[in-house]
Amino acid sequence: LLSTEAHGGNWSDALNVAVGLELFQNWILIHDDIEDESDERRGRATLHKMIGDALAINVGDALHVYMWQVLNNLELAKAHEIRQEFLTMIHRTAEGQHLELSWIKNKDFDIDENDYLAMVSRKTAYYTVVYPLILGALAANKIPDPRIIDLGIDLGIAFQIRDDVLNLSQNANYGKEFAGDLYEAKRTLILVKLFKQVTKNEEKDLKRILNKKRTNKTKEEIDYVLAMIAKYNVLEQSQNYAEIKAAAGLELFEDVFKILGRPAVTTHMSGLLKSLAYRSH
Repeated sequence: LLSTEAHGGNWSDALNVAVGLELFQNWILIHDDIEDESDERRGRATLHKMIGDALAINVGDALHVYMWQVLNNLELAKAHEIRQEFLTMIHRTAEGQHLELSWIKNKDFDIDENDYLAMVSRKTAYYTVVYPLILGALAANKIPDPRIIDLGIDLGIAFQIRDDVLNLSQNANYGKEFAGDLYEAKRTLILVKLFKQVTKNEEKDLKRILNKKRTNKTKEEIDYVLAMIAKYNVLEQSQNYAEIKAAAGLELFEDVFKILGRPAVTTHMSGLLKSLAYRSH
């Protein structure tokens, strides 16, 4: 909505586009929680834990249909372009999810920072930051600045790394299961950095634990992984990397949006993006 206003449109023109984006986020996260076998989201049990996998999948499918229903009824000059961008966004998100699920299925920890960044850019950054900004421009009947992709990827990466750090921070008001990423063996930047620094024996122990099924992992085993993370200080290293990405993304955001001539809206957007990248919960 703010991106539409920044590009000279009225926020109401983008309302149904925003509804479509919210429906997308809901159905994709319902499916994501099932695929990841997650127990909690936003401080509550995940939908499939409350009603079962089959019903939760069906809810996700229904929300997917409602998303396209909203988008097919758009009466905007660039409605076709908006629908095409939704297709690309879904494609990118599925690519990122496929990478992560494949690493887990194949018990593959031989990944580097570039592999992680390729995954998280697709899985998180596009739908979290890139496309809200692009879709807002299109709703205002403007052609988006291509630099939005670069700034959105930087900010989306910062958001995801911060999310990963919060998941392993005991005192965070996070809304998800503490250390859930370790129970799910998610390939986070934290683990990527950890595996680059541990000894061979520690690597063997970590793989033995992380490659177990979620239900077979004990608290003591997760505590061991947490101890290794603390030993090598990889939480702080990852947070520092996130802050570098956030700073780069915010700087480029200012360059791209200040020329649009809507300083009050741009300031509001900048504040929201900062809270996204530096969030505490």
